[in-house]
Amino acid sequence: MKSADIRQAFLSFFEEQGHTIVPSSSLVPDNDPTLLFTNAGMVPFKDVFLGRDPRPYVRATSAQRCVRAGGKHNDLDNVGYTARHHTFFEMLGNFSFGDYFKRDAIRFAWTFLTERLGLPAEKLWVTVHVSDDEAETIWKEEIGIDPERFSRLDEDNFWQMGDTGPCGPSSEIFFDHGPDVFGGPPGSPDEDGDRYIEIWNLVFMQFDRDAAGNLNPLPKPSIDTGMGLERVAAVLQGVHSNYEIDLFQSLLEAAAEIIGHADTTTPSLRVIADHIRSCAFLITDGVLPSNEGRGYVLRRIIRRAIRHGHKLGAREPFFHKLVAALDAEMGEAYPELRKARAQIEKVLLKEEEQFARTLDHGMGLLEAALGELDGDTLPGETVFKLYDTYGFPYDLTADICRERGVTLDETGFQRELEAQRERARAASQFGADYSASVDVEGKTEFTGYERLEDESRVTALIDESGNALAELDEGAKGVVVLDRTPFYGESGGQAGDTGYLEADGVRFQVTDTQKQSGHHLHHGVVVQGRLSVGATLRPRVDASLRAATMRNHSATHLLHEALKRVLGEHVQQKGSLVTADRLRFDFSHFEAMTREQLAEVEAIVNQQVLANADTCIEHMTLDEAKAKGAAALFEAKYGDDVRVLTIGADGFSIELCGGTHVMRSGDIGAFHILAETGIAAGVRRIEAVTGEGALDYFRDQEASLVRIGERLKAKPEQVEERVESLIERNRTLEKELERLKGKLASAAGNDMLADVRDIAGVKVLAKQVEGVSGKELRGLMDQLKNKLGSGILVLGATEGSKVSLIAGVTDDLTSRIRAGDLVNHVAAQVGGKGGGRADMAQAGGSDSGALPGALDSVPGWVSSQLG
Repeated sequence: MKSADIRQAFLSFFEEQGHTIVPSSSLVPDNDPTLLFTNAGMVPFKDVFLGRDPRPYVRATSAQRCVRAGGKHNDLDNVGYTARHHTFFEMLGNFSFGDYFKRDAIRFAWTFLTERLGLPAEKLWVTVHVSDDEAETIWKEEIGIDPERFSRLDEDNFWQMGDTGPCGPSSEIFFDHGPDVFGGPPGSPDEDGDRYIEIWNLVFMQFDRDAAGNLNPLPKPSIDTGMGLERVAAVLQGVHSNYEIDLFQSLLEAAAEIIGHADTTTPSLRVIADHIRSCAFLITDGVLPSNEGRGYVLRRIIRRAIRHGHKLGAREPFFHKLVAALDAEMGEAYPELRKARAQIEKVLLKEEEQFARTLDHGMGLLEAALGELDGDTLPGETVFKLYDTYGFPYDLTADICRERGVTLDETGFQRELEAQRERARAASQFGADYSASVDVEGKTEFTGYERLEDESRVTALIDESGNALAELDEGAKGVVVLDRTPFYGESGGQAGDTGYLEADGVRFQVTDTQKQSGHHLHHGVVVQGRLSVGATLRPRVDASLRAATMRNHSATHLLHEALKRVLGEHVQQKGSLVTADRLRFDFSHFEAMTREQLAEVEAIVNQQVLANADTCIEHMTLDEAKAKGAAALFEAKYGDDVRVLTIGADGFSIELCGGTHVMRSGDIGAFHILAETGIAAGVRRIEAVTGEGALDYFRDQEASLVRIGERLKAKPEQVEERVESLIERNRTLEKELERLKGKLASAAGNDMLADVRDIAGVKVLAKQVEGVSGKELRGLMDQLKNKLGSGILVLGATEGSKVSLIAGVTDDLTSRIRAGDLVNHVAAQVGGKGGGRADMAQAGGSDSGALPGALDSVPGWVSSQLG
């Protein structure tokens, strides 16, 4: 069976067993501050297991794309050196949310493996947790597993996604490759061999581990299973390494052809084939190369692939060319990959071009360092210098050293690099997770679409450290959780609402509202009275700020569509920030927009504002939203019921959105673009204002224009002409000034010749000149050299504390005295340094008071050099 057939067979089998097929979620976890990437099939269902996110189904199945290349689960360093480690893999899973439990989960797995896939029972080995008598009984007495092919294990059979969250005992199924392969069964001393390979893990989700390590029973015991598509494909296709399956073979062959390296078993090609999958899907899900967080991990993977291509002889960009082969292999199963193909190729090509220069230079430096190595340990200082000075990544240095049998002085490296390593460590450090402190059933009901005031009950209070409290005293800062609220919690780029929570004698000022695990968290301070759990409050949103925020949010939808119409369909939203003051919209595009394009986009948006069309908000299924043409990342996080916003005349913009919006497009008032800039490879940013913010901007600009007109004694409509006239006059005066300064410098030069000294038969002049800029020093130097014919000169000028220096040596003397050495001798005495050619060199300094003494030292220095 091909990989695609296995994927489809799995989903079809569980659909037949009453499971809903759920599309793969994004590799960027939705509203989860504890994870860097989606690293397991159950991640999109985390809140479902915890009872915080009810779904219209109790059984689900999915083929979830996963990445393990950062944070707690990180397989990056093993990729290319083992048969089964990957940065990107597909996890086939079936899930029960309080429906069936161990018996059905075990039966489904066994039936699928032995009947649907046809694996022989005598080739399978089963393990359970040491405490799980129930699972053992099911396996032995109901399934009939051979007791000789069964183990009870401890840590290996207890699964958890991270340090906190859903977890429980598990039962693993292994495939036995036979006695010709080295290795023992699970739990034996030789279990790390390659004979017994885990292919399926059945997790009996019973607990929620909190931050203190306590195992709290889940509301409903559930099932989470994971079967690695690549591992099962290897078994069914009769190969031992995942890299030998059909999916990887096509990528390896494409890489071999592009790079010009015929041997597809080369480990470096395997690294490249693995890495193109993780890089392409991360970019598809909106991650872009950067120097922090997820972008830092992506850049690290890209550069690791490029380095391995370089090792195989690739000297031109090659990595981006593999996207076509990946699309051919996986584009049908993941249409979002096919749609983003052009964007992926552009991002990868730009990153390749940028890294090529670093790689060539760094490899030369590293080879030189290894060649001079005395022993088998590369000093930490050398590793640091490669990274810090030349931008050569630490992990590439580690890879190369491992291949040469050289170890790294990691202690020395970390000592030198601690500040820079904060960037990498920050990749797995995200915002505070308050969910463990909110011991409340259900979610906060959001009523803010219909009203800005409500009546609510306090369900939880949390202090700044994340501790649950019974009361918050006057003056205390903290978080308030309500059973219902009109306050919008920050999400989808829209800032959280502000306002007040009030009761008789009690007032809590809300400075921000966040959403986490289904609850709205009202951050702020008690400005009056004492707040208690269970108290009834009147939430009141700041209406003016909400209205301004809605204008900006609705404008981003119009802006998104206008950009597509002006620049092309490749434009995709890459982030946004909507506040009461202004809007910020990030989008995919690979060059700066022209003034004409910006004007066209602004005009299109304002045409929609003037149309004053009704805003339409509808609830429908995800399939209906797709059919309607709604723009969104179509992933499982949207659920079955979605909110579709249509704004503008004739359905101008249709998008999925949970934010708050204006009733009519005319409510936006006006739209004006403030700036357009680049923020990352292939990503641009537009900042704009609407409504009163736009009016304030126009008023400020008009007032500024009037003030300028008054200074120029011109009407506003005459200002541009008057400024052009002044600029032209200024150019004429500057040219005249340069001419006069040249005359003065020439006259000063003639006077300076009287100060020339003879040092061992060589003419030497060291002089401070007044009223001459650093640029003019060079012209004066040329004049003096011509007049001397043969000689050595140093000129210095000051402007405040700043010092400008220039040294000149005529051609007949450069073999004896170098201008660069001379200027650095003087510069060192005025707090600076410089450089240049043998006959001309310049320098700067910061101690103007030391210049006279520095120039006085020149004759003595020249004399010592001439002997």
